Amino acid sequence: MPLVAVVDDEKPVRTALRRLLRAAGMEAEAFASGAEYFAGAAQRRPECVVLDLHIPGMDGQQILERIRRSADPVPVIVITAHDTDEARARCLAAGAAAYLSKPLDDRLLLNAISAAIGKASGGRKQILPSKETPS
Repeated sequence: MPLVAVVDDEKPVRTALRRLLRAAGMEAEAFASGAEYFAGAAQRRPECVVLDLHIPGMDGQQILERIRRSADPVPVIVITAHDTDEARARCLAAGAAAYLSKPLDDRLLLNAISAAIGKASGGRKQILPSKETPS
């Protein structure tokens, strides 16, 4: 099972995302801050990070940039309740695999995670079955 880290300062969001990810067949670890994430990630490297953009302390943009500069970066899906064109452009330019607005569409988030993990592993992993097109 792929491990996905959720970094969000809101406990209800962390809880809901952990439940969603587990229901989709993934392991999930949740962190309330960037500092918590970096301490926990040293113990178990996730295959993807779902990261809230607006977190007190080290904000999501700083966390994203630190992850992308690491020796072995993992894909990052940025989520935010305060979507702006500028923030979207900055995050995607910094290497975010996807940028999604809250409230999140579960299927869209799971597909973004699946695509990010698949791309990072050279397409060898697929979490969700691909949607069949009607004939």
